[in-house]
Formats: sequence, structure tokens, C-alpha cells
Amino acid sequence: MKQLLIVEDDPDIQTQMSWGLSKEYTVLQANDRHTALRLFEKHRPYVITLDLGLPPHENDSTEGLTCLREILKKAPETKVIMVTGNNDRENALSAIQMGAYDYYLKPVNMDELKVIIQRAYHLYEIENENRKLHTILDKEVGFAGMIGESPEMVNIFTTIKKVASTDATVLVTGESGTGKELVARAIHEKSSRRNGPFIPINCGAIPDTLLESELFGHEKGAFTNAYAQQNGKFEYADKGTLFLDEIGEMSTMLQSKLLRFLQEKKFQRVGGRKDIEIDTRVIAATNIDLITAMKEGRFREDLFFRISVISINIPPLRERVEDITLLANVFLERYKVMFKKKIKGLSKSALDAIERYSWPGNVRELENKLQKAVITSDTNIIEPHNLGLEGQLLPESILGNIEKRYDGITLKEARTKLERDLIESAVERNNGNIKRASEELGISRPTLYDLIEKYKLPVKEDGK
Repeated sequence: MKQLLIVEDDPDIQTQMSWGLSKEYTVLQANDRHTALRLFEKHRPYVITLDLGLPPHENDSTEGLTCLREILKKAPETKVIMVTGNNDRENALSAIQMGAYDYYLKPVNMDELKVIIQRAYHLYEIENENRKLHTILDKEVGFAGMIGESPEMVNIFTTIKKVASTDATVLVTGESGTGKELVARAIHEKSSRRNGPFIPINCGAIPDTLLESELFGHEKGAFTNAYAQQNGKFEYADKGTLFLDEIGEMSTMLQSKLLRFLQEKKFQRVGGRKDIEIDTRVIAATNIDLITAMKEGRFREDLFFRISVISINIPPLRERVEDITLLANVFLERYKVMFKKKIKGLSKSALDAIERYSWPGNVRELENKLQKAVITSDTNIIEPHNLGLEGQLLPESILGNIEKRYDGITLKEARTKLERDLIESAVERNNGNIKRASEELGISRPTLYDLIEKYKLPVKEDGK
């Protein structure tokens, strides 16, 4: 229970306030400045009600203002509510200028005072969360913007530090939107190659006919429209790091050429005959199951073992619940500064919605929703509808049925099962129309395709 310090020399008012507030708070009581400061030092309550007229100068505000000054000097984040009579409004305003949170005029109306105290605690919690976020943001630079405090992310940070000091080839795996490129950049920035280039290329976004030239370059006349010699990404990444994203989409022909480079550190440009030797570290990433791809003949086994000397798997956001609220608040802080919005924080219902949503698009989806919420919000508190999550909270009757269905399994298993069921139901309900199903689920079509592949769901598309 939250602690509340009541500093009041009138025994009747002190009893009234203590009795009226004891159900919601652990009440600490003091009737003079010295007792108040002693209790404050011992318990450090976040909110204090402070009478201006304390003994031995009950008829003026000397003791009250002195007490306020000493409290704020030691803990300026404390929310102090000044309680005073009508004839001392001027000194109450002076207290506000000194840093008091608010003031309240006697006689005490408990309903009104409760609202002021609740608001004080709410503001303290928001500001305290922001202080934590600033600390985290100061630390995140060393990992290229990576944020997380879950055991899974802490292990990843530890692995990054270990592998960064080597030139070992690294394979980063995980669903779309989990931050695979951030891991690759972090390894590069923590390595001795940090002053060299970091060159990313998405192997799945470039047709096979062009990807070879993009990676290895080409000689003049190698093919139609090859009017001049062109260096490839490997050469541009010399003395640095080449990040091959979605390597699972690379053709087997290019896989052979990549394997030769990893074995010999040499390659030839398209149309060339001269071996080119460079010093480039390769980090690869994929969101598909390469073990399955090897069994199906779509990925070379020898290349797999070459690129996965060190493997780092980034778990989906739904499996590291500790990071969801943390990331949401970091993104909120980042974008409210960027867009100059006076937003204090997320409401409790928004936090509940964020924690209960499965985040199929992972960190990328979470960041996009927070960015949109900051841009479109007209109030200083973010609510579920700002995030597009107002329909994500299930009624209690449905939750009861869900509890029975998922009885006896872990939270992680329940989340996975629920996500699979929702995706299968949406696709079936829309007769295989991926566009409509993705819109209904609130995710992109590529994300839905990834999840369908992940869960091996049979889908018969209607072509629309």
C-alpha cells in the first residue's frame, strides 16, 4: 500500500484525514516540522499533505514553508500538497512557487482531497517512469538503440559483447520486427571494425538477377546495360561489416558464391576473372526456419554451418513480457520529444491493452502504434483508442472460457496457441483473403504471411 505523510498540528483535522485516507494509504502522522522530517527521512513517502501553520509559529507560515523547503531540497520529486486556511492563500501560492504540487483550503472535504492526492500519486508515477526511461536511453547508445531488461535480452546483450571482439560469422534469427538489424549493428559498433562501414542489404527485396551484381559487383560489358565497372556491397564493406538480411531468400547459386567467399575471403565480380580479396565480416539474418529449408533443398547445409558459427535468436515480443511496457514508454518519450507534444504518459487501460495484445508485428509494430498515438492524440494521456487497441480487451465472460481452454499450460504456450487460433480463424472467416484477414487482425500482409508460415497453417487464397 502507498505511504502518505500527513503533517497537521490540529488533532481533530489530523484524525479526520487519517481516518478518511487509511483505506487507500498507509498513513504516517506528524504534528510538527521535526517529526515530519524524521518520518520523511525514514520512509520517503512520495506524497505529503503539509499544514502551513505548524508549531511553534501556528499563526504564520514560517515552519510550514521551512519544512517544505527542506523536503524538496532532499527529494525535489516529492509531491507536497499544502493545506491552509482561507486567510493564508498568499503563502500557499508562495509554496507553489517554491515547488509544492498543489494547495488545499480548510475546512477539509475528504472527497476533494482524495482526488488531489490520487492525481499527485499518478503524476509522481509518470515522472518516475520518465526518469527511469532517461536512464535507459542514456545506456542504450552502446547497443545501437537496443532496449530490454528481460532475461532473454540480457543474455543477448552479453552474447553481443562476447562475439563483437571476434571476427566470427554470426547468424541472427527471429520473427519480422524483432530487431535483427539492431543486433547486427550493435555487434559492429562494439567491434574493432566500428570505424569501418556497416553495409546492410535485404536479400529478399532484390531479384536474383540483380542480387549477384549488388553483392559482388560487375565488370564493364558483363551484361546488357553494364556500361561501366561497378563495385558490389562486399567491396564497399571492406574493413567493416556486411549485413545480409533475409539470407534464407538467397538462391542456391548465390549461396555457392557466398560460401566460397566465406571459405577463402575471395570472390569475382560478375563477368570478371580476377579474384578480389577483401577483409569483410559477414553477419546474416533470417526470419525463416533454415533447418526446414535445408531439408527441402532450399538452403545449403555447408553454408548454414559457415554462417552460424555464432547464433543469436531474438524471441518475439510476446515472449518477453517484461520488455513490452518498457519499450512502449521509451517510444512514447522519444516521439513526444520529436513531435513536441505535451503528453504525460499512458493510462492504466492503455498499459493493460499493451500487455495483453500479442504483438504479431513485434517491436516494429509497437513503435509504429506509439508513434501514431503521439501524433494523433489530442489529450495529455494516451488511451487504448489512440493505439488502435480499444477492441483488444476481451470481456470477462470470454476470458473465463479462455481460462478453461488454456488450463494447465504456461503463459508462453497460451499466448502462442491464442495467436495461432486467431490467425486461423481470421483467414478462414475471410475465405483465404489475406488482405482482408490482415486488416481485421490489425497487421500487415507480410507479417500475416510470416505467421502463417510459422504455424504451418493451410491457406487457400481467393486471389483477391
